Amino acid sequence: MQAIPEKKPVLQKLLRASEVAEILDVSKAFVYQLIQRGLIRSVRIGTSRRIRMEDLLRFIEENSAA
Repeated sequence: MQAIPEKKPVLQKLLRASEVAEILDVSKAFVYQLIQRGLIRSVRIGTSRRIRMEDLLRFIEENSAA
């Protein structure tokens, strides 16, 4: 019987605020406001903020008109 291999997390590209702004068609400043309000989760790398695609998709889903 073979051992089941461990599932490793798939690394995703982290998006810059400018990339998120382009996707949402808003300003970069507004993206930072959303991050500060806790509406979009982000990762801090040094002094930079990055957003995981899954967090951006979650924000879009939670804020889409039904």
